[in-house]
Amino acid sequence: MASLLKVDGLVKRYYAPGWPRRVAFTLEADFEVDAPRTIGLLGPNGSGKTTLFELVTGSNVPTEGRVSVDGRDIHKVRYRERDRLAIHYHQSYQVRAFRRTVPSFLLERAGRDRPRVHLFDEPQFALQDGYIGFMLDFFARLRREGNLVFLCVHPNEPWHLDILREACESFLFVRRGRVAPFDGYASLVADPDVRTYLGALAPPH
Repeated sequence: MASLLKVDGLVKRYYAPGWPRRVAFTLEADFEVDAPRTIGLLGPNGSGKTTLFELVTGSNVPTEGRVSVDGRDIHKVRYRERDRLAIHYHQSYQVRAFRRTVPSFLLERAGRDRPRVHLFDEPQFALQDGYIGFMLDFFARLRREGNLVFLCVHPNEPWHLDILREACESFLFVRRGRVAPFDGYASLVADPDVRTYLGALAPPH
């Protein structure tokens, strides 16, 4: 049975302008998710979090490697059907555009009607009565329905960490283009690099 999501040897390089070519930034990721779950994603600004989401949904082209959703290579699926496999909600919930490099008619059909992977990129958690609870229920419902949910949060308030702790079963931490997995909240906040990133928000040991 195919994994729900497989990020296999994924590399994205960006080059600085000018000649000779010089690599300005590299993102590397290699992980696999076999079953529905909610995964928290954290990391400093510019570390590669949004780039990772774009690669998973096929709106950015990898330099190396592949992304498979339910066994389907996302970059070989028709552009208008990629959001039937994985969908990226960026901040105000607009869906990211796709970069088109191959005529769509040469690509495969998605083979399904609704996405399996939902990636929320720094969603806005308003402090209105009940709104945070509504969002947590929404993420939990997606997971119960058999989906994989990614929740990218840039914590600047203690309650942001409370949301991650309550909503997420595992975590990815992105730092300088490297993606590190963590099995749970306790192991995440015990990591020295994560604690440096969180600063004063880091829970006491």
